[in-house]
Amino acid sequence: MPPERSIHVEIAGAPGELDGLATLSLPAGASVADALAALSLDVSEIEGLGIWGRRTTPDVILEDGDRLECYRPLQVDPKAARRARASARR
Repeated sequence: MPPERSIHVEIAGAPGELDGLATLSLPAGASVADALAALSLDVSEIEGLGIWGRRTTPDVILEDGDRLECYRPLQVDPKAARRARASARR
């Protein structure tokens, strides 16, 4: 019986203790949901998910070398921040 293949995946922007970048080794055929479960992440803190900058869903199967990105809600509206900076310069 051949050994089970594994894939290596980076997870960026993971909330909590893993704030930053984490590397996982998962069995081949693992999904985005499997990667999140392996890190015990609270999905409620994640606004969205992406693989290499493209939006994805938890049911997508990961490939070796993928970079899974966890998007969080914005703290400040970018337009409001720009207006505040512009008015401060005047």
